[in-house]
Amino acid sequence: MLRIINYIIAWFEQQTFGVCESLGNKLGIKGTTVRLYFIYLSFFTFGSPVIIYFILAFFKENKDYFLPSSSSRKRIWDL
Repeated sequence: MLRIINYIIAWFEQQTFGVCESLGNKLGIKGTTVRLYFIYLSFFTFGSPVIIYFILAFFKENKDYFLPSSSSRKRIWDL
């Protein structure tokens, strides 16, 4: 039972840190700073940034479906 709990905790930490790190890289700041501000905002606004976090996590996980790949994109001259 303890192995399952540790697995769930490790998976959750990997997913949550990935979103904050990628957002920090895009903004040019450290991921730990983004995490801290996210926690502070969650306390002050009673959890509403959690919705934004889930939206960002969804787009991060499924970005291949939303952004076109330049290698698979056909041009008119490639006929």
